[in-house]
Amino acid sequence: MKQTFETKATFRFGYGYAPHQPPVSDVANLLAQITEQDMGIGRYHGPDYSTRAELIKTYVQHKRAVKKGDESAKKLSKQSAKALNQLIAGDFANTFSRSVFSPQSFRERLVFFWADHFTVVPKNRFARTIWGNFQETAIRPHISGKFADLLIAATTHPSMVLFLDQDKSTGPNSKRATSKKKKRFSGLNENLAREILELHTLGVLGGYTQTDVRQLAELLTGLSTNDTGRTFRKGQSEPGEKTVLGKVYGGGTGTMDDIESFLRDVAIHPNTAAHIARKLVVHFVSDDPDPGLVDHLTNLFRETDGDLLAIYTAMLDHPAAWVDLGQKAKQPYDFMVSSLRALGLTAEDMSKMNVRRQREFFANPIERMGQPILKTPGPNGWPEEVESWITPHGVAARLNWALAITQQLGADLDPRAFVTSTLQELAGETLQFAVAGAEQRNEGLALVLISPEFNRR
Repeated sequence: MKQTFETKATFRFGYGYAPHQPPVSDVANLLAQITEQDMGIGRYHGPDYSTRAELIKTYVQHKRAVKKGDESAKKLSKQSAKALNQLIAGDFANTFSRSVFSPQSFRERLVFFWADHFTVVPKNRFARTIWGNFQETAIRPHISGKFADLLIAATTHPSMVLFLDQDKSTGPNSKRATSKKKKRFSGLNENLAREILELHTLGVLGGYTQTDVRQLAELLTGLSTNDTGRTFRKGQSEPGEKTVLGKVYGGGTGTMDDIESFLRDVAIHPNTAAHIARKLVVHFVSDDPDPGLVDHLTNLFRETDGDLLAIYTAMLDHPAAWVDLGQKAKQPYDFMVSSLRALGLTAEDMSKMNVRRQREFFANPIERMGQPILKTPGPNGWPEEVESWITPHGVAARLNWALAITQQLGADLDPRAFVTSTLQELAGETLQFAVAGAEQRNEGLALVLISPEFNRR
């Protein structure tokens, strides 16, 4: 059966059909989701960075007091630990809630894409505490502006700085390295420099050299964090000029402006344009991207100096973006979000779930499916290939979760109507027959959720 524009748009560029949410009617409707006010963050957001940092500071103070034998601090220590756990759980719930309940599914898909492009993996309690702020302030506000602004916000946010140990990087000729306290000298760290070039901008075959990595690492020295966010520590900054990709930056004492100047230049590099264009098409359309579509987006990226809204518009206007569904597999996060939308999970349902309940129904199952939140295997993010996700173990985990969640949420749903409302014209005769013959209501619903039609996009 011919696939309609509405279904292609809903599956390929959104999180699927949901009761009481209007369908996508045209490209203008998709674009409006990212040009109008961000409805997800308006309803679901955590505290600002300073508040998060203050909670961590309080927790550390109480822990130290306990270690020193202060018995009165034990209760306070437990209370501060509980507050942190609730904040982290709240970030998890907010992330899911924005994806499930916001009518701006295309916006939420873009947020996921860019958060994965700029992957951070929290290493400790403090990093987990500020992770939600990374998504809310470094990613979400910049997804439809210039790529340079997104690049700067993401790569200099404390979450990225701490993940790649940039706060420890110290120039070999800096004041800190040459002071009498040289024993505290931690050396030059190339992690952030390498990931900026290899993953965030030019790509692994982007034409940079090890010398470029070293020079950029020196340019980045001084970038660090404090209680209010990112900061620049002159004492750790490597003095003098640095040449990266053939251009000279800095001179004298380093500054944050020198770093931002480089990031703005590399953000509009021709190889960055090609790398970002291909990643977008691979993520949204096909693991084997259409060369014409990739070239079209690459050229527009160069012409507009990385105007992301213009690039999304060009992608949605290109015929190759509307080939039949089935080119991609839903990752576990996509699968869970689209399932919850289809089942009609409400914000009230989510608000009633405590930390334990969230872990039982979301965090643990998605880990078994192979995509644990906050545990991305590396800075290059999650794999895109169908083969990475549609595996015997992964499908079994999806089935077990589908059976459990439909038992909880499907009491008022008729599986025969559900298969049609959820899949529209994608629902094949074989699937409809199997659903109609299911012995239990939740088994019929689960058959829809684990079907190939539902798990491909």
